[in-house]
Amino acid sequence: MREEQIEKLRGVVRDCVSKHLYSSAIFFADKVAAFTNDPADIYMQAQALFLGRHYRRAYHLLNASKIVLRDLRFRYLAAKCLEELKEWDQCLLMLGDAKVDEHGNVYDTEDCNVVYLDKDSEDREINISAATCFLRGRAYEAMENRALARQWYKAAIKADPLCYEALDCLIENHVLTCEEETSLLSSLQFGPEDGWLSSFYSCLIKKYDKESVVEAKFREVEKESCNSNPSSPSFTHTLKNDTDLLACKAEYFNQCGEYQKCFELTSDLLEKDPFHLKCTLVHITAAMELGNSNELYLMASNLVKDYPQKALSWFAVGCYYFCIKKYDQSRCYFSKATSLDGTFAPAWIGFGNAYAAQEEGDQAMTAYRTAARLFPGYTCEPLSQPFQKDHCTCKNWKGAIYQLCILGWSTCELTAISFAEQFFMQAKAFCPSDPLVYNELGVVAYNMKEYNKSVLWFEKTLKHIPSLSQLWEPTVVNLAHAYRKLKIYHEAISYYERALTLSPRSLSTYAGLAYTYHLQDNFTAAITYYHKALWLKPDDQFCTEMLSLALVDEGRRGIDPKI
Repeated sequence: MREEQIEKLRGVVRDCVSKHLYSSAIFFADKVAAFTNDPADIYMQAQALFLGRHYRRAYHLLNASKIVLRDLRFRYLAAKCLEELKEWDQCLLMLGDAKVDEHGNVYDTEDCNVVYLDKDSEDREINISAATCFLRGRAYEAMENRALARQWYKAAIKADPLCYEALDCLIENHVLTCEEETSLLSSLQFGPEDGWLSSFYSCLIKKYDKESVVEAKFREVEKESCNSNPSSPSFTHTLKNDTDLLACKAEYFNQCGEYQKCFELTSDLLEKDPFHLKCTLVHITAAMELGNSNELYLMASNLVKDYPQKALSWFAVGCYYFCIKKYDQSRCYFSKATSLDGTFAPAWIGFGNAYAAQEEGDQAMTAYRTAARLFPGYTCEPLSQPFQKDHCTCKNWKGAIYQLCILGWSTCELTAISFAEQFFMQAKAFCPSDPLVYNELGVVAYNMKEYNKSVLWFEKTLKHIPSLSQLWEPTVVNLAHAYRKLKIYHEAISYYERALTLSPRSLSTYAGLAYTYHLQDNFTAAITYYHKALWLKPDDQFCTEMLSLALVDEGRRGIDPKI
């Protein structure tokens, strides 16, 4: 057959692949490879077999070729076949011997001695070394060697910043500290035309900076533009309406406790792209915080119908049942989500929360410990208060670990508190800019009656939060409680009043403020605030008893002490 006819057949194969007619592509690719026996045509045939899900046949074809160990494309595709077949040891063996350090630097590799038969194309290609590093990371993760998986993911993104999948695995699996994420991004070698990508990646990592800093990052990405026609400077494209960027912004609102703003943004985004799963997860979280059970039911129904094999779908079902306080069903569906995907962090947290809601401390602790081991960088909202057990609803898994300890679900309260302190000190070392960790350290110190240390941690919390909102009202109240314990009453009153500006209908704040005035012998002010507290909860035993004492103390003023 003439070369012109063979080239036309190659075009037919490429067109069949683009139209997803894989059986046709396999048929014609087989004929081209038989005519030419050219390595490039053999690779094309193997590619068609892979896309048609004939993994074993594709692997055999590649492995039988004499070039498989000398051409990186052949080796990589053969390893991809083994990945699909779940033969992880063989997959790593096919990729060859190589070592990587903690910073993602690869050495002792054989790839320098092999060729790479590049395709004739003007398209920009992702470095094949980055793809092989990423595949090694996938293999090690499947084998539950998460330390090596993390190192190979780092190597992949460093080999080529366009290998987004590697960065996504590092971020979604919550395996890097804030400093490690920032350091990794700063080490990437972006091309001169990839300034927008560097800015975009900076928005994806953990966002614990000040509000002005984070919002400046978003503005920088939105302003990044690509001029598609140099002769027409007015014709540009921007990322302002990009769905991934909007989902990232919604995630930031959720982290800051702006749940209503987050919910509105995700609702608008899901109208445009109803199958954006990252946005869907943030939407479900916001709906949970707002107690919107109707929205959770609708989302769960649609997800189960469209994605019955995804952990997210059953996580949504679990969230719905948790929201309506049916914890047994909730726990069942969270468990199903973890069985479908053991690396889906929110399902493990939900699983622990469902046990905690039923006061089954041992099982809840097991789930939280699993989460802490698998996802050391994972953080959630909201916070905890030392004075209100009904407020400790274990929505924040790090706080929940501590709360389970102090509520008597451990064999020894002092041992439990000590464990909690060690846990949060490790968390602080892992993510020193996370205000939630400082808050929990303050709660631990408070319950250990180390009030000076408690004040220190709570004040650090307020310094690290992006903006003071109602979400952080418990921290302000906790700080006031600590100052009151130290008998620094003017500071305590100042923080109680500050807390009331954030949440004007808080029983604990009014009670704390009244009790502080009572300790100062300012009985008139104490009586006023006890009344305000009882207006919110008329049957509160503490305020009722203390109001009676305050009235007696007020009545005794001016009477001879001898009487």
